[in-house]
Amino acid sequence: MGPMQQSWRTPVVVLICGTLVMMLAFGIRQTYGLFLTPISETLDWPRGIFSFAVALQSLIWGLAQPLLGGLADRYGSGRVVALSAVSYVAGLYLMSVSTDPWSMTFSTALLTGVAMSGTSFSMVLAVIGRAAPPHRRGLYLGIGSAGGSLGQTLVVPFGQVLISTYGWVDALVLLAATAGLIVPLSAALAEKPAAGTAQADQTPWQALAEARRHKGYLLLTAGFFVCGFQTLFIAQHLPPLLLDNGLSPAVGATAISLIGLFNVIGCLGAGVLGNRYSKKNLLSLIYFGRAVVMAGFFLFPMTYFTVVVFSSLIGLLFLSTIPLTSGIVAQVFGTRYMAMLYGIVFLDHQIGSFIGIWLGGLLFDYTGSYDAIWWTAVGLGVAAAIIHWPIDERAISRVVPAAAAGTPSP
Repeated sequence: MGPMQQSWRTPVVVLICGTLVMMLAFGIRQTYGLFLTPISETLDWPRGIFSFAVALQSLIWGLAQPLLGGLADRYGSGRVVALSAVSYVAGLYLMSVSTDPWSMTFSTALLTGVAMSGTSFSMVLAVIGRAAPPHRRGLYLGIGSAGGSLGQTLVVPFGQVLISTYGWVDALVLLAATAGLIVPLSAALAEKPAAGTAQADQTPWQALAEARRHKGYLLLTAGFFVCGFQTLFIAQHLPPLLLDNGLSPAVGATAISLIGLFNVIGCLGAGVLGNRYSKKNLLSLIYFGRAVVMAGFFLFPMTYFTVVVFSSLIGLLFLSTIPLTSGIVAQVFGTRYMAMLYGIVFLDHQIGSFIGIWLGGLLFDYTGSYDAIWWTAVGLGVAAAIIHWPIDERAISRVVPAAAAGTPSP
């Protein structure tokens, strides 16, 4: 009987609490696009300043991921999640009192960047993946991933209401208090990695070397760069893009909320389909579908109707890559070092996020338009669809040590 079954921390409890953690963490993070215009206008900054802070946050989120993932794989995840939540609270509060670019960048990029690394997908999905029965792992990962989308659906409109009612300063303070709810939820994620497998005696350095030699792992990592570039660019710059085209702030909040709502369906569907069909082929279809939807949206006039259609369709494809990508990592390498190995893949996702968010704001400041960055995202979607086809998603065979397997040594 594994450690998850020996206490109240059953797989279902871990799934529920982990999903709630990601709902809060990712939902709050997705409100940042709503703050871009009011912060820039109130402090008399060009959009590139806050865009850079948010972009750097995504990069730090990714850079901290392998380190925090390695600590969680070795010592358990509960404390890492709790401490990261404290950093989230501090970062959001300091954002509310920042009046210069340096302090805003420190609080947004460093404090909430580390916080997201310890409270979101790579960290929490690794715990859920270890707790889940193998035959239901895809479904569990899909439900957990959907938690982030549900947070986007619920927290983004909540954030817009807070901004409209209290202003952006008090809204950040109230969101900081909301982030504090993650601390008690982290108790359910306090687990120890399972032993008794061939991977139990593997060191972190051996796991890294094994992954580095795997061509499919490298292709998966490269493809996830595109995911970050597209999704975080959309989350950050879609609300101001709609404002620039004469639509209200409420439409921008509705768009982000719809993306989150439909992504719940997309993540659950990806989790279920990933248990039945090739995960890498599904990823190729998702990336190609994103390219088609993004191209279609830019070719039609931006109206409330086209925004609803775009948000719904892109929502189905938005984070549905996560249960499939994390599922391939677990399927090929096992779950022992899943947080660390998926964390490295996620680092490339966040490098893409950094470039997409920052370059979007920079090009807008120079050209007054999002056209160039939008069509770049479309082209990258086609490229990602191509590079996922040759991935080998078969599990690596390892010899189980006699002692670990429970049999006497010869």
